[in-house]
Amino acid sequence: MNMRDRIAAALKDAMKSRDADRLSTLRLINAAIKDKEIALRGEGGEGGVGDAEVLAILGRMVKQRQESARAYEEGGRLELAEKEQGEIKVIEEFLPRQLNDDEVAAAIDAAVAETGAATIRDMGKVMAALKARHTGQMDFGAVGPRVKDRLG
Repeated sequence: MNMRDRIAAALKDAMKSRDADRLSTLRLINAAIKDKEIALRGEGGEGGVGDAEVLAILGRMVKQRQESARAYEEGGRLELAEKEQGEIKVIEEFLPRQLNDDEVAAAIDAAVAETGAATIRDMGKVMAALKARHTGQMDFGAVGPRVKDRLG
């Protein structure tokens, strides 16, 4: 079952169980996927969004909500921060398990070996290999500096 089918099935279940918060988050996920499809069609693409792109969309959604929750907590708006945390939990159900620090280090080492990267100029190749194999499993914003240190 592909990602879109899993999301659609979860949406139906949320409707049946009348879980308003979960339903709202699943609708946001669907809207984000449809926005990406429309953007791809505008660029002359097929308009189809694959599982890898859905994982990237979900990863961005989690990151946005984490930043919002942090801002709400700093502003003393705990009820809004809790809502964001609830949305994160729903979105993360569709993401693969996140790699721990040791697994990320091993993935970086494997990507460096696979691409034959030797200098910082090869960082793009390493990041592309990591994204191809580990989309949704790691935060590439945090991995970039680690790759840079490894090659530098």
